[in-house]
Amino acid sequence: MLDSLALEGRPQDTRVVVAMSGGVDSSVTAALLKAAGYDVVGITLQLYDHGAAVHRKGACCAGQDVHDARAVAAQIGIPHYVLDYESRFKEAVIDRFADSYLAGETPVPCVECNQSIKFRDLLTTSRELGAEVLATGHYVASRRQPDGSFALYRAREQERDQSYFLFATTREQLERLRFPLGNMTKAETRAAARRFGLPVAEKHDSQDICFVPSGRYSETIERLKPGAAEPGDIVGLDGCVLGQHRGIIHFTVGQRRGLGIAAGTPLYVVRLEAETRRVVVGPREALRTRSIRLRDVNWLGDGTLDAALNGGRLDVFVKVRSTRPPQPAWLRHDGAQLVVELVDGEDGVSPGQACVFYDAIDGQARVLGGGFIAAASARRLSAESRALEATDMLVVVAPSRP
Repeated sequence: MLDSLALEGRPQDTRVVVAMSGGVDSSVTAALLKAAGYDVVGITLQLYDHGAAVHRKGACCAGQDVHDARAVAAQIGIPHYVLDYESRFKEAVIDRFADSYLAGETPVPCVECNQSIKFRDLLTTSRELGAEVLATGHYVASRRQPDGSFALYRAREQERDQSYFLFATTREQLERLRFPLGNMTKAETRAAARRFGLPVAEKHDSQDICFVPSGRYSETIERLKPGAAEPGDIVGLDGCVLGQHRGIIHFTVGQRRGLGIAAGTPLYVVRLEAETRRVVVGPREALRTRSIRLRDVNWLGDGTLDAALNGGRLDVFVKVRSTRPPQPAWLRHDGAQLVVELVDGEDGVSPGQACVFYDAIDGQARVLGGGFIAAASARRLSAESRALEATDMLVVVAPSRP
């Protein structure tokens, strides 16, 4: 535990702020640091009007969770504060979430929350409180590099790894962030909670987006943006109208169920055209994506991204959804944009999602950065890529030599 913080000086002389959501992970983080002798201060963020979410087990940061965080702080004997970040959260996360859906995207609000609220505003607050670092209960690891900087790595337990949601963390933020649970499993965390006698030891993990406690995104968007669900056409790849819909906010790329049209073969949402309010559907093979253009790229690898690309391409492994495993790809510049070309392709890639880069396909791989998907294409974008793809095909079909 002491080594994981990589801080100079005695623990008792070192203040650490812990972001406490009221769940078991952040509670154990606070308890471990307190047991190690650090001067721990717990902070819980009030992020939205609790409303119906107060008693829902699957929602984080609701009224019950604030109560639980306060109870844990009292149990382990640390000061605890609740900060009202509601207006900041609405502007930086909730409003952007709704706008992204209206634009035909599939947003990842947890990335925005970490980037704009927890690792920017809360880091500032922790410094104002005299803390050396801010610790969280995320399952991700950070390690000091030979040059003294910190790098981000996947968690030891792959099923719990949250690095996908933290790709936008900057190098400067990593200097003041710590993730004590990165090398622990969830079972070990639960065991620690029981050992410390924490009242949240058996609490269920959060499953929903905290401000969408019902799990129905379209209802939340309609409440935030009245009149957002404008009707439109459902069309095939050839442009023929197959039916009507009640608003593109009810659809995501890759969706099959709930289309409301009859067809002889299964149809999937291939893309959403926000300007014309068209939902374009097609067969499963039409979902295959090979090239991705990114925006708002954050590079966490050594040196600069330009130096890593060196005018050519960089072999990496990427995740285009949090629930999917990394797959081989390469990065290259195409004018002002960064392009990701997937070696094997991927189904159901949607604008608005994150694409995260790693230096290995498994284990505690290093996070090299990532960006938000601006556009996806079924075709490779470069002549070099097409040539490489053709070479790969030749290797597959060529007869073996005697």
